[in-house]
Amino acid sequence: MASSPAGVSSVPSAPSKPRLHGGVAPLRAGQGHSYFWRRLHSLTGIVPIGAFLLEHILVSNATAINGPAAYAHQVKFLGSLPLVIVLEAFGIWLPIAFHGLYGFYIWYRGDANVVSYPWQGNWMYTLQRWTGVIIFAYIGWHVWHLRFAGIDLHQHPGASFGKVQLELAQPAFLVFYIAGLLAAAWHFSYGLWLFCAKWGVTVGEKARQRFLIFCMLLFFVISGVGLMSIRSFVTHSQQPTDEQGAQVIEEGR
Repeated sequence: MASSPAGVSSVPSAPSKPRLHGGVAPLRAGQGHSYFWRRLHSLTGIVPIGAFLLEHILVSNATAINGPAAYAHQVKFLGSLPLVIVLEAFGIWLPIAFHGLYGFYIWYRGDANVVSYPWQGNWMYTLQRWTGVIIFAYIGWHVWHLRFAGIDLHQHPGASFGKVQLELAQPAFLVFYIAGLLAAAWHFSYGLWLFCAKWGVTVGEKARQRFLIFCMLLFFVISGVGLMSIRSFVTHSQQPTDEQGAQVIEEGR
C-alpha cells in the first residue's frame, strides 16, 4: 500500500454536522400558490382581523364599563356607518372565515410535539393553534347570538347591553366567553410577534426578544380591558332586550 504524502492524513475527515438549536423549525414558507396563501393568511391576521379585535375590545366593549347607555351609543355609532353590511362582510366575516379555515389547514400540515420537544417555541406554536380553535368556535356562537338571533341591534342598539348579559347569564357560557377573550388576546398578541418575525420587521434575536415582551404586555392589556368589560355586564342588573326597553335606554330615560 502506498504511503500518504508527508503531513496529509490518509483517513477522510467526516463531514461536519449542522448545529441544532432548541425549538421547532419555522413554518414552511411554501412555494407558488402556497407561498401566496400563507402570506395572505399572515396578513389578514393583522389587517383587518387584528385591527377589528383591538377596536372591538379596547374601544367598543370598553364603553360597557361606563354603563348601558354608553354601550348603546357606541353600538348605534357602529350601526350608522355607511355600507355597514359590506364592511362587516368584507372587513370581518370573510377575512375571519379565510384566516380560520386556512389556519386549520396549516395546523393539519404542521408538526408539534411538546412531549418530545418541550421547548418554548414548540409550546408557543401549540398554544397558537389551540387558541385558534377556541376563537373560531367562540366567534361562531357570539356572532350568531348577537348579530342574527333575536332583536336586531342595528335597529335597536339600546338592547345591546342586555343581549350580551343574556350570553353571560349561564355559568358555562360565562366561562366560554372568558376563554374566548383570553384566547383571542393571546392569538393576536403572539400572532403579531410571528408576523413581524416572518415579514422581516424585527431583525435579529435581540429585536425579536424585546418585541416579544411588548406583545406579552399587549396580551395583558387586551385581557385586562376585556375582563373589566365582562365584569360590567355581569354586575349590572339585567337590562331590557325588547324594542320598548331599548328605546328607553337610547333616549336616556
